[in-house]
Amino acid sequence: MNRHLSTFFIFTFGALGGLLFGFDTGIISGASPLIENNFNLGIGQTGFITSSVLIGSSVGALGVGPLADKYGRKRLLILAAILFLLGSSLSMVAVGFWSMVIARIILGFAVGSASALTPAYLAELAPAERRGSLGTLFQLMITLGILLAYVSNLGFLNHNLLGIRDWRWMLGSALIPAALLLIGGLLLPESPRFLAEKGDSEQALSVLKMLRKNTTDDPEKELAEIETVAHQPKGGVKELFTIARPAVVVAVGIMLLQQLVGINSVIYFLPQVFIKGFGFAEGSAIWISVGIGIVNFVVTVLATFIMDKFNRKTFLMFGSIVMAVSLGILAVMNFTMDIHTTAVPTMILIAIYIFGFAISWGPIAWVTIGEIFPLSVRGIGSSIGSAANWIGNFLVSQFFLVMLAYFHNNVGGPFAVFAVFAVLSMFFVHYLVPETRGKSLEEIEMELRHHDKKAEMSDK
Repeated sequence: MNRHLSTFFIFTFGALGGLLFGFDTGIISGASPLIENNFNLGIGQTGFITSSVLIGSSVGALGVGPLADKYGRKRLLILAAILFLLGSSLSMVAVGFWSMVIARIILGFAVGSASALTPAYLAELAPAERRGSLGTLFQLMITLGILLAYVSNLGFLNHNLLGIRDWRWMLGSALIPAALLLIGGLLLPESPRFLAEKGDSEQALSVLKMLRKNTTDDPEKELAEIETVAHQPKGGVKELFTIARPAVVVAVGIMLLQQLVGINSVIYFLPQVFIKGFGFAEGSAIWISVGIGIVNFVVTVLATFIMDKFNRKTFLMFGSIVMAVSLGILAVMNFTMDIHTTAVPTMILIAIYIFGFAISWGPIAWVTIGEIFPLSVRGIGSSIGSAANWIGNFLVSQFFLVMLAYFHNNVGGPFAVFAVFAVLSMFFVHYLVPETRGKSLEEIEMELRHHDKKAEMSDK
């Protein structure tokens, strides 16, 4: 371990798993219409190429959790980077539908693994008072990845360099963030909480001293608290469905709803919305995506600065209201007005919807799954939450174009469905999501254990 790494480097490169996530999301958005034309694909095939990454992501997210709890966060992040390099290379040279699907499933293994690992890793590195802001770096990297991918799409569009199709260059550009994650993974420290869990207190203290060198926090006191929790009796996977059962419900619910409000279908298919729904040219549609990507990124930057100033539940409820209202207005408008007059208002309402998501559900869902589980099952718990996200992502993404076609390319149809889920998310937040702002991971875990003991007593 390099003892001279700055905390800025550690948290920035620790969050790079989000860049892979976002870059793939943005790249396929611009490349999918071109792949569809090049391979003469139907709507269902194009949708499956886009969403096939989500199959791999679900498997990767579920599989990496037990491995992360056994072998550590660092090693698995390195493995995710290698898989992303492989998947990006194969997608760049794909020669047809099935070879593209296989490449994107491999990409999914990488992205799913990174999405499960990174929130837990960042949560275990961050001090309690800054965990929300630092955890938001994962979502910030997702939005940065999306934005960079959009720029890459614009740069390569209609430029068949060296006789190679533009969409192949788009997909190949993903090799760059994968290489960055690999380099970062090799240099980053292991999680101090994982080290303490495995009995390596000396190394855990060394990492904590490096992480807290610019703060007033006492690394030795923090290590003592970590070890107190680490030495609690463990129930293995059984613990997920006893002590951690409320955490599982919250993680699965919050991650499913994050997708069922439609965010990634908008990101994936926004060019298609304006091409098929409003008759825009491909170049113009991608430019709209860039504008939306900028809104997403800027608002997420804002979220990193204010995340720890307000309660998590307050942010979530605010975001749900903004999304429900903007999507509801968008749906009604597109059903009742002429498409020629709704194109610009639709752009504005999508931007407002993106604002509502990026300030709340985007970052907080990932922060929550990283902090809500007990240490002994944090890896597998985060995996379950991440897998739920990918499953929701797959369902929405797979059926978005189908829904769009069902409503005769009227975007009001799918957006009305998303508005319903935005309303449902308010009830979920109000009744089931606990408040975790300002609490240490150990405090959250002890509250879970106390809640479980109370439940046991009441059952008797």
